[in-house]
Amino acid sequence: MLVLNEHETERALEWLALIDALKAMFSAPCEMPVRHHHNMKVPGRADATLLLMPAWLPGQYCGVKLVSVYPDNHLSGLPAVQGGYLLTSGKTGEMLALVDGGVLTARRTAAASALASSYLSRDDASHMLMVGTGRLSLHLIEAHSTVRPLKQISIWGRNAANAEATATDARSKGFNAQAVTSLEEAARQADIISCATLATDPLISGEWLKPGAHLDLVGGFKPSMREADDAAIRRAKVYVDTRAGAMAEAGDIVQPLANGSLSAEKICGELSELVHGAAKGRNSADEITLFKSVGAALEDLAGAILAYETVRNT
Repeated sequence: MLVLNEHETERALEWLALIDALKAMFSAPCEMPVRHHHNMKVPGRADATLLLMPAWLPGQYCGVKLVSVYPDNHLSGLPAVQGGYLLTSGKTGEMLALVDGGVLTARRTAAASALASSYLSRDDASHMLMVGTGRLSLHLIEAHSTVRPLKQISIWGRNAANAEATATDARSKGFNAQAVTSLEEAARQADIISCATLATDPLISGEWLKPGAHLDLVGGFKPSMREADDAAIRRAKVYVDTRAGAMAEAGDIVQPLANGSLSAEKICGELSELVHGAAKGRNSADEITLFKSVGAALEDLAGAILAYETVRNT
């Protein structure tokens, strides 16, 4: 059985290949039960979340991800997301690979946002605002830059020092990146706004979104979490990674559904429908689009298969 550490997993999940793998998996006969979602008490710290995410391609591959989110892990100098992915044979159940779950989660999440952006953001989008300075931020910048000609990256975080550190890391990777202190000012100028935070109160106001903007909401994975307000939902064409997941777990969808700012019929499509052409993406340069992801087990399976086959064949 292959055991891939974080560095080996990252090298095996090159952006274009990963985005293509996700696109293919959204068209494949993948079976994906609703993920298990458990709240865990952590004495003296914020509650953690345990997620169990199975998926399989009949007769080919089967996999399950065990991942945890510990919001206060920064107090221990650790990433908030921890976990692993076990890939097995879909014919025999033989264990094939154990893939680093943190890297897999971060990269497939960013790749899903980039896949959505390829349908929903403007082709000429050049200015991206990254809201949040955690592990996902650099991945999202890299992934979005794979599908759009980004020339300017603005980075905002609640902690200015962390925003500057993230901007420094982005510049080291060749991006024209600057930390910003005014979230509103940056949001009003950005073509793509990507949010990867653990916010429970909206950070982005719909009033700030300029014509043609694309809003990518990644961070909120519980009904209590929120990154954009109702005005953003009302102004935008709303898309999700999966309806089943987003309508049950994403506060940015669940709360507007509950208060009437959004109806199920106004969710324009999910990723599989965009890939198949059953849902239309952006129709005009001035449309405002919004993509909300909570993560889907088929994305992890696609990434794990890519990592396994890439390493096995080298």
